Amino acid sequence: MPRFSVIVPAYKVQAYLYESLHSVLRQSFTDLELIAVDDCSPDGSGEIIDELAAADLRVRPVHLTENVGLGRARNAGMEHATGDYLIFLDGDDTLTPGALAATADRLKETGSPDVLIYDYARTYWTGREVRNMQAAQLSQDGPAPFRLADRPGLMKLLMVVWNKAYSREFIEREGLRFPPGYYEDTPFTYPVLMAAETIATLDRVCVHYRQRRQGNILGTTSRKHFDIFDQYDRVFAHFDARPEFAAWRPVVFRRMVDHYATVFARPERLPRRSRPEFLRRAREQYRRHHVPGLRLDPRARVRHGLIRFAAHRTYRALRLAKAAKLRLRTLVKAVRRDARAGLLRLHYRVQLCLPVRDDRAVFAAYRARGHGGDPGAVEEKVRELAPHIRTAWIAGPAHHHTVPTATRRITPGTAAYWTALARSKYLVLGTDLGHRLVKRRAQVRVQAEHGTPLKRMGLDLQDRPAAARGADFAALLDDADTWDYVLSANRHSTLVRERVLPGSYTTLEYGQPRNDRFLHAGSQDVAHLRDSLGIPQGTLAILYAPTARDHRRSQHRPLDLDRVLRALGPRCTVLTRAHPTYGEPLSGGEHARIVDVSDHPSVESLCLASDALITDYSSLMFDYANLDRPIVLFTDDREVYEATRGTYFDLRSCPPGPLAQDEDELIDIFATGHWRGSRSAQLRAAFRERFCALDDGRAAERVVRHVFLGQSAGLPPVLPLADRRPAPVPPVGEHLPEQSQGPVPGALLPTNDN
Repeated sequence: MPRFSVIVPAYKVQAYLYESLHSVLRQSFTDLELIAVDDCSPDGSGEIIDELAAADLRVRPVHLTENVGLGRARNAGMEHATGDYLIFLDGDDTLTPGALAATADRLKETGSPDVLIYDYARTYWTGREVRNMQAAQLSQDGPAPFRLADRPGLMKLLMVVWNKAYSREFIEREGLRFPPGYYEDTPFTYPVLMAAETIATLDRVCVHYRQRRQGNILGTTSRKHFDIFDQYDRVFAHFDARPEFAAWRPVVFRRMVDHYATVFARPERLPRRSRPEFLRRAREQYRRHHVPGLRLDPRARVRHGLIRFAAHRTYRALRLAKAAKLRLRTLVKAVRRDARAGLLRLHYRVQLCLPVRDDRAVFAAYRARGHGGDPGAVEEKVRELAPHIRTAWIAGPAHHHTVPTATRRITPGTAAYWTALARSKYLVLGTDLGHRLVKRRAQVRVQAEHGTPLKRMGLDLQDRPAAARGADFAALLDDADTWDYVLSANRHSTLVRERVLPGSYTTLEYGQPRNDRFLHAGSQDVAHLRDSLGIPQGTLAILYAPTARDHRRSQHRPLDLDRVLRALGPRCTVLTRAHPTYGEPLSGGEHARIVDVSDHPSVESLCLASDALITDYSSLMFDYANLDRPIVLFTDDREVYEATRGTYFDLRSCPPGPLAQDEDELIDIFATGHWRGSRSAQLRAAFRERFCALDDGRAAERVVRHVFLGQSAGLPPVLPLADRRPAPVPPVGEHLPEQSQGPVPGALLPTNDN
């Protein structure tokens, strides 16, 4: 029998069903049966099910002769289930990659409990994902399995059926089935949690809960929402039949009242004329199931009062008062915001009339984040070589801790911010501070662009609307006219930028200042960084850092990182760094050997801490090559990327290491040792010769001596590549422990790769 029976009822979900079913069939864990129940759907759902059943023997189609509703369709699926565990998935939702493998592993770890509860994320049509707000309840800390009494906080979770895996033997022993009507999850999930002898949690997003714009059952205006009363009657009837569960009555009663208040507060659910009747029915339920001596917080008392007294008019009055209060508060905030902005504009104009301070320099990194990048490297060198210049760093409060204590911290948008921009002689910026910035004649602006350009930029995006996204090219060139100097890592960068961002500036082709650190860090620095990131001693650390996709609003996740880690063996840790464009991690769940470093303030530190880099079209590869460590390119969407963004040269003609076009190729590159073999070293050497010739650890010094000290001649000569000693890492074969379970696919030991 299979490990999992995944039951998917389908009714009017043809637009989403194919994706939903494929999210199950494409799981890396394959010991499953997919029971797809066509609830007599009038659309093409039944045909989609039959099509997949013909292509995959794991699909078991069930066609009902009449529409029975979601609950009874699930019952029909359970009648055909043969798996050890039951998993329910709605026809418009999806399993996340690796969800079943993670579930199977956790079930094994916790001794096959009656119920395993995992997490979900709401996904919106805009591409936004929001994880469950009660995710903390799913912590895997502490003993497992346990009973509900040991973790009562689990009752705070959304009482749905599709965020759990259920032992089929347990469900059959308890005789649990879904009732008809809306809110059918309620009388199923409460008894499940209370009756389970063993429960475990999985702190991982396993389900993407689709938030449909239209067509969601619970968002439909109907009297069927009155079914909620029968469902809670069933729950309390269960209490009557099982006195041992009586201790949970107060908890369920509070949840019931909150649920009634929620349904009533959603104007799209109840027909307008039925709303008073709904409150009357809710009042009857309140009195019927009331638990004496119930303690409530002040906010809950309002909801309970609404239900207890069926206070329809009072509720309307409170809502109107609350809406008026919110409008007033919004108006006051807007007035204050406009007044403050006006005062700051006036302040800036006054500061622009005052003398420029020759001993002041202000710095800012990309998107005004923490101290780092090229501006950070230059700022450090200014404090060393030109101590008479007082430096300041622009960063949001969340990044102030990254700024050295000797450097003044400035928050964007404050009076100090505008004063610094108006009166500091030197502006070293890795970001665009907007059209309000005025560059004065006495000021010197040094622009630090985002590394060596592989992807097209500047004026080259004029015929690529997906990448340009409505960019104002005239404003872009106006900003370039304020640059006095532009930092450049190599001749390729110089030639590209001077063409696509034309201006009267001087290019300082001195190398990339941020890469100086790679030549100065020692083995102890690397070890400290690895410890700070939680990289276990004796493991291989791979940094996975893809770039953004201009044609996508949501994160591009082509890799099943759980599968990759299983293939590479237990001695590998992956550091995932998502592009800041998306504000969401690369991994959809939690894994002990997947470390999300997206918010780490220093990408240079991440490079130093890792043994190898996996990237695609990111300029990070040019920086990382200075470490002379292996680089693997994963370009699964090369044609699409070329069509939307475009690159200045074909990576296949000059790659810094092996290339993979799909997940299996990537795994094979690591499993066979090609990632760090002799051919990989040859490719990397040619790449470094072409793009890293100037990055000898003294780029920042050259910039400071030229710009801040006026020494345009006699600058430090460039150290040849052969004489450089980048920051070391222990050889992989020396810092990896012996395997304890025999050969593992993807063992990362040295090979004689040719």
